Amino acid sequence: MGKADADGPGMPDLPPEWGRLVVPDDASALADEAEQLRHELRHRTSARHRRWRPPAGPVLVLVVAVVTAVVGLAVVTWPRAGRSPGPGVSTPNPAPAQLTGRPLPALDLVDVEQSPVALRGLLPAVVLLVDGCVCPGAVAEAAAMAPAGVNVVTVAGAHPRAAPTGTRVRALADPAGGLRAFLRLPASQRTVTALLADRSGRITLVLPELDSIADHHAELALLTG
Repeated sequence: MGKADADGPGMPDLPPEWGRLVVPDDASALADEAEQLRHELRHRTSARHRRWRPPAGPVLVLVVAVVTAVVGLAVVTWPRAGRSPGPGVSTPNPAPAQLTGRPLPALDLVDVEQSPVALRGLLPAVVLLVDGCVCPGAVAEAAAMAPAGVNVVTVAGAHPRAAPTGTRVRALADPAGGLRAFLRLPASQRTVTALLADRSGRITLVLPELDSIADHHAELALLTG
């Protein structure tokens, strides 16, 4: 039979609101209370796990899909150093200043009889590309403004174009388009492309669209220096 131990000698004082604590002689008498306590602990543990359970099912699939899409978009749009342009993507034309100082290419053009003529054999020269525009007025002005000893050369496409009457202009053609490809400047139907090269073959001036050669009198004078 159990006895009240709360008043027994040597026992610590217990809170008065607990009342009298009775310790049974047989521990099996506490089996029901122990089972009830274990059940309550399991219930609390299970509730805590349910409260922190991560999202599952359609919600989790949606989250994964969104993250994958964002990562894929970042990879595609992220700029890559040294990436070369793909097919059909044009590269910028070099600025005329980038051509200045470079040597005139050693090209063979052709005359009216389709005989080869070395371009570098005509230096110093004012070269007018007339494959886009005949522009006889611009050609005649260049011939009149060029200093003595400077050749004025017109370069057409497949066949040389006749020079204006009364001018000393060497009319040549560039069937292969080598000079235009070197300049990488598009032909204009309104005016000519002009370049000046001194007697050493160095390009001193490039004019993608020539307005008036008279605006470049100083550069013309330097060709004979």
